[in-house]
Amino acid sequence: MGPSLAITIRRVKTVHALRLDILIKFAVAFAMLAVAAASSASAQKAATKAPGGFETKAKHAILMDADADLIFYEKDPDTLMPPASMSKLMTLALVFRELKAGRIKLEDQFKVTEHAWRTGGAPSGGSAMFAPLNSTVSVADLIQGAAVQSGNDACIILAEGISGSEDAFVKEMNKYAKEIGLTKSHFENSTGLPAEGHVMTARELALLANYIIKAYPEYYHYFGEKEFNFGKWKFTNRNPLIFEESLGVDGLKTGFTDDAGYGLVASALRENQRVILVVSGLITKKDREEEPRRLLEWGFKSFKPFRLFDQGEKVSDALVWGGTRHYVPLVGNSNIDIILPFNTSGQVTAQIVYDGPIKAPIRKGDKVAKLRVTAADTKATNDIPLYAGEDIGQSNFAMRGLDSLLVLAFGWLL
Repeated sequence: MGPSLAITIRRVKTVHALRLDILIKFAVAFAMLAVAAASSASAQKAATKAPGGFETKAKHAILMDADADLIFYEKDPDTLMPPASMSKLMTLALVFRELKAGRIKLEDQFKVTEHAWRTGGAPSGGSAMFAPLNSTVSVADLIQGAAVQSGNDACIILAEGISGSEDAFVKEMNKYAKEIGLTKSHFENSTGLPAEGHVMTARELALLANYIIKAYPEYYHYFGEKEFNFGKWKFTNRNPLIFEESLGVDGLKTGFTDDAGYGLVASALRENQRVILVVSGLITKKDREEEPRRLLEWGFKSFKPFRLFDQGEKVSDALVWGGTRHYVPLVGNSNIDIILPFNTSGQVTAQIVYDGPIKAPIRKGDKVAKLRVTAADTKATNDIPLYAGEDIGQSNFAMRGLDSLLVLAFGWLL
C-alpha cells in the first residue's frame, strides 16, 4: 500500500487543498519515493542516519539545498559568531555588484596604500597576497587574492579603490547585507579580522553564499580556482575540498581566528543538485577538512530530488477577484522537483499558499502562489513558487461588485 498524503488547511495565509486529481499525482509520486527508499535501504544503512540525527564537532553548522527551500541539517545556526575570513564573502559580493553595474572593471588598477599594506599586507603577519606598497594591482588579481589566498590586503585595497576608504566601504557592506536579507550580520571591516561587533550567523553565511552563486554566476569561478600566481608568489586555494573531485565542491571560503576557530563555507554540485554548507568553531584544521566532507556525503546520500510536475503542467487553481474568470491556473516556471529524505515515511502535507483572492488583471507568468510540501515525520519543507498559467483580464464594475459580495458572504468556499 502506498504512503498516504495528508492535507492541512491553514488560514494565516489563504491555503487551498489540492483537487483530487492533484492528490492522486502526489500519491503516485510518494509511492515511488517509498519504493526508492526501500530499495536503497541496505546501501544507505551504514552511511546514513535519520535527518536530524547527524552529529558534528562544529559549534555552528548548516547544510541546505541551494534551490529548494529546505534545510538538511542545522546546529545552532542563528547564534551570532565571529565569522573570520568567511565574511570576505560579503566584501566580494559588494565587489561583484560594482562590476556587474559597470562602475568598476576587472582591468582597473587600484593603489596599495599604507593602510592596506600595514593592516593586511606583509607587515601584518596575517593572510596576505603581499601586494607591494604604493604599487597598483588589477581588480581581477585582487579578487583572486581575496578568494584564493584570503588576502586581507586584497580586501582593503578593493574597499579603498571602490569607496575611497575602508570605513566607507564597510558602511556600504552593512547596507547591502540588509538589502539581501542578512538581518543579523554586522561588519566592522572588509577582512574578517577580529573586531568587536563583527558578527554573522551560520544561516546568514549560507544565505550569502547562495545569493552570490545565483546573483553573480559569472564571478563564482574565482572561489574554485585551485591556484593563483602573483609576482613571485604562487598561492594554493585554502579550501582543501575543491581538490577532491568526487565531492563536487567548487567554492567558496575558509576562515580562522583564535576566537572563531576553524570554519568553512562550501558549495557542492552533484547531478544537478547543489548544496551549501557552513561549519564554524572547529578546533583543528583537520576537523575543518573532515567534518564538511562527512556532512556533504551524508546530505547527498540522505536527500534526493523527486519530480512532481513537468514544466507547464497545471498544479492547481487560485481564486481570482474582479477577473473575467474566477480561477487562474497555477504552474511552475520549470519542472517542479521536491527534495525529501530517503527514509521519509511518505506522510506529507501539501498546500497551495497565496494571499487572496488574487486581484485581476493577472498576466501569464506572474508569481502568485507557492506549493508547500512538508514531510510529516522530519518536517522537511519545500516551498516552490507557482505562476499564473494564463492571462486573466479585469471584469466590468458590476461583476467586480458581485465578486465582492460573494467573498464577503462565502469567503473561501467559492
